[in-house]
Amino acid sequence: MEAMQHEHTHTDTCFDCAETCERCVTALLEMGEEDSKGHDLTACIKLCRDCADICTLCGRLEARGSQFMKSYMTVCAEACEACAAECEKHADHVAHCKACAEACRKCAEECRAMAA
Repeated sequence: MEAMQHEHTHTDTCFDCAETCERCVTALLEMGEEDSKGHDLTACIKLCRDCADICTLCGRLEARGSQFMKSYMTVCAEACEACAAECEKHADHVAHCKACAEACRKCAEECRAMAA
């Protein structure tokens, strides 16, 4: 049986963003309450956790063709933008935050385009 080709979709973008947020949270928790520059990481951790959950649900709603997916994409874009803004504060000295901010910006952009 031949393997089916999988084209990258918006659902994949949502799940990729959720995974990146989860990895960022894990890295931040391992660092402790402050980064190397003394910045409090609590807000970043909270936003990453929210964003991961919201992105996962957004991807699931889209995968099933839910009637609520377009309105939920707007919420997902807002969460991604907030998470990206917070992670960008640490992106110059925390690699996971840089990757997270980039994934969040991409997901927010796709969600906004899909919800339009």
